[in-house]
Amino acid sequence: MRFSDSFLDDIRQRLSISQVVGEHVLWDKRKSQPGKGDYWACCPFHGEKTPSFHADDRRGIYHCFGCGVSGDHFRFLTEKTGMSFPEAVEKLAGMAGVPMPARDAQAERRAEARRSLYDVMELATRYFEAALAHNIGARARGYLHERGVTPTAQTRFRIGFAPDSRNGLKEHLAANGVSAEEMIATGLVVTRDDIALPYDRFRNRVMFPILDLRGRVIAFGGRALSPDVPAKYLNSPETELFHKRQTLYNGQTARQAAHDGKPLIVMEGYLDVIAAVMAGFEGSVAPLGTALTEDHINLLWRMSPVPVLCFDGDSAGLRAAERTVDIVLPLLQPGQTVKIATLPAGQDPDDLIRAQGRDAFGAVIERAQTLSEMVWAMETRGVMPETPEARAALEARLRARAQSIGEQSVRRHYMQAFDEKLASFFAPVRSGRFEGRGRGDGRGSAGSGGRRSPRLVVSDTLRNSPLLKPSLAPEVTPREAVILMSLVNHPDLAEDRLEDIAALDFASPMARRLLSAVLELVMRDHDIGAADLAAGLVARGFGDVLERMRTLLTRQGVWQSGAESARDDAETGLRHALALHYKSVQLNKELRAAEVTLGEHPTEAAFEHLRDIQAQLAGVDGTEALIEGFGAMSGRPTRSF
Repeated sequence: MRFSDSFLDDIRQRLSISQVVGEHVLWDKRKSQPGKGDYWACCPFHGEKTPSFHADDRRGIYHCFGCGVSGDHFRFLTEKTGMSFPEAVEKLAGMAGVPMPARDAQAERRAEARRSLYDVMELATRYFEAALAHNIGARARGYLHERGVTPTAQTRFRIGFAPDSRNGLKEHLAANGVSAEEMIATGLVVTRDDIALPYDRFRNRVMFPILDLRGRVIAFGGRALSPDVPAKYLNSPETELFHKRQTLYNGQTARQAAHDGKPLIVMEGYLDVIAAVMAGFEGSVAPLGTALTEDHINLLWRMSPVPVLCFDGDSAGLRAAERTVDIVLPLLQPGQTVKIATLPAGQDPDDLIRAQGRDAFGAVIERAQTLSEMVWAMETRGVMPETPEARAALEARLRARAQSIGEQSVRRHYMQAFDEKLASFFAPVRSGRFEGRGRGDGRGSAGSGGRRSPRLVVSDTLRNSPLLKPSLAPEVTPREAVILMSLVNHPDLAEDRLEDIAALDFASPMARRLLSAVLELVMRDHDIGAADLAAGLVARGFGDVLERMRTLLTRQGVWQSGAESARDDAETGLRHALALHYKSVQLNKELRAAEVTLGEHPTEAAFEHLRDIQAQLAGVDGTEALIEGFGAMSGRPTRSF
């Protein structure tokens, strides 16, 4: 019978290659490194006295450097034992605890159809590549040139261009014998009940092919060239070939690079990955249109035991780091962890590499923090607590972090590490311990109370990070409440725009914590309903703040974020609130810059510029929704919120 790729992949993922081969060889204990998934033995296929046969758990393959044999789990059994392929599959399925599929002629036909879908994606890739090279792709080539993407990089990553046409790709595929069903199955065309004819999904976009771990094109990411489109980046939808939470951009190349000993680095976008790879960091990858998930973390660990997660240095990037820490801690295993690298504020990898070169980015990766250091920094927020009550609270938070780790031995060592840090910083300092360290050296001293200065807890870089700066806004603002309650009462709105929501820069700590909890619950259950989401938030201690936000919005007559509002009205209201929020954040940045300019150059023009920004801010903060017909779907049409 014919087995599906997903069935065979499931067996490969559940069984390490060393388990399969280990039944037939004795591993060399001196040369093997089980923690890294590297095993060596004398080759079972030819006689030898020194081990040259290698099994690699991360890649799921074996290779003999003596006789040249290589393969995967199934090939080993067929070549070593003489089993037929179905017999080898049945044996390994039993070892892995995977039930054998019943023969399904329909499933076999679907598998054959999937194989033809790869051909369709390859045809589309070549079409986009040809369009980029043609006169029609001049503007796209100009954009790539501005972003520093060289022709060599364009060829290596097979970058293309989707012309601004509703039917260009569709007609090209049809001329090459591709059926309408195949176009829809690959996500290359858009079809809905309310449109007469399908049309091209990607139009007037720079196209980035997304490959699976076997090097086959399974999806595309398109970057818009027009500034007025709703989505700057557009990815292929979920298809038979593409599951975004189990795929990484540049995953195939990065897996080989990690095997060769190079760092596996996770960053945010396509252009960051391309810039890093062309600078020599071949192990660079990026998730696709979603924040890092458990699936991504497990996929990374199959490539490298310690991937480096690289975050932008702004507040949004640091909040993303906090969310990732929450996801990774429960998954930790002996030898499997992550490091966290934080870029300079306002720069992403692409910016840094183009401005300062590969060495500057390499230095950021070298300085990456261990996960335990990151947790310590997040919980101390740059200073040690002064009162016994505050110290007890810190100890409780650190213990809760450690308790979230599922694996017993890792959990125990985290507790021990945190206990040692707490004991070190809470312990009194003996006389003369800091002799020669005056306050002027910036490293703290033994104060009159006989304990270390709080300035010793973290470095200046960490202490000045937005992650460690407490906000002056204690409570959720009305606009933040509108955004949050819209997401709580309509969770699918968060699922539709996870990346944009995750990047929100809220002023109040409570709003940031609540948003983080909402995203965590939505990413764990992408079909979560409003009732379950609210219950999950209450269980996490957010019941009071949810009630305060409901009361605030009810008192102000804001209804569009409520559970009873129609989804279309809730989405319109959320989109408007987000637009006002983004405008307010940008104007506040401009206001701070204008204040600095006025302080340095107190001219009339600088003063007028400051007043103009203040007036714009007042206008934004007082702006109501003026959307014709808004509320009609909820039975309450109105021109304002």
